[in-house]
Amino acid sequence: MENQPIPASELIINSDGSIYHLHLKPEHLASTVFTVGDPDRVALVSQYFDQIDFKTQKREFVTHTGWKNGKRVTVMSTGMGTDNIEILMTELDALVNVDLQTRLIKPEKNSLQIIRIGTSGSMQADLPVGSMLASEAGIGMDTLMAYYPELKEDQSLAKAIHAELGLPFLPYQAAASAMLLDKLDEEIVKGVTLTCPGFYAPQGREVRLKPRFDRMIERLAALQINGKRLTNFEMETAGYYALGKLLGHEMLSLNAIVANRPLKKFDSDAEKSVDRLIQKALNLFTQ
Repeated sequence: MENQPIPASELIINSDGSIYHLHLKPEHLASTVFTVGDPDRVALVSQYFDQIDFKTQKREFVTHTGWKNGKRVTVMSTGMGTDNIEILMTELDALVNVDLQTRLIKPEKNSLQIIRIGTSGSMQADLPVGSMLASEAGIGMDTLMAYYPELKEDQSLAKAIHAELGLPFLPYQAAASAMLLDKLDEEIVKGVTLTCPGFYAPQGREVRLKPRFDRMIERLAALQINGKRLTNFEMETAGYYALGKLLGHEMLSLNAIVANRPLKKFDSDAEKSVDRLIQKALNLFTQ
């Protein structure tokens, strides 16, 4: 396909020349992109920009692009779940690696730096609320990657989870960008993140329906594979990492730990914890 135009049905371009879901043109996007799940959180990030040059919104995708510390940056919202991340990553990649006028894939590939700023729940008692955690790896508990090429990296944790729960599908595992991880300081702990396809039963919560897997949190928290343990739950990281690996982008997921599931605690200062993570991310990745 690299030598032929991508059909209009496969990559949809709006009448104004912007890409379909994100409603962005290539000139609207910086090479460093911060992402958040909640559309209302975009302004909480861009309030710290020195200057905002561009704003747009379509559906749950809100985008602000501007400048911070002399560096051009973008912040955008994604909504929740790896289905949204698949749309986001595909269209961000197209903005920098496809000529939207000719629909031809560019011969030289461009790599984005994409940093997720999100919230997460801890599955380890010794990881308290208010902590900041960087995901060294993400384990996808969804089936997104069944539709894409096989990931050529360690899958030992994914296989251990598959065996422990007896899942009818194989989870997938992908690592963060080593380059972006190297920029972190000691204030941010590192862990392995479980990406779930829902908030309730897929994360072991019970309201009226009982989850299929008994004691899921305790069983998964106890796993130790090659000296690694699972540290936290959320709903996007593994999708980011897997698609980032396949497309050639540098990915990092940062998490404000707002709940500790084993201790059944929620962060009463969750908004302050998120703001602290936002400022930390901007300081680390705009210098």
